[in-house]
Amino acid sequence: MKPEYDLTKMKSRPNPYAKKLKQQVNLSLGIEVIEYFEKKAQ
Repeated sequence: MKPEYDLTKMKSRPNPYAKKLKQQVNLSLGIEVIEYFEKKAQ
């Protein structure tokens, strides 16, 4: 292997699995649950 590669000539392409990696979900949560995670985030 080379110690360093030149990636400037490399062509980009979209990830064929990107749509399968994430899926939107709606979830109803109680106020207590939301407040708990807001405190954890701080």
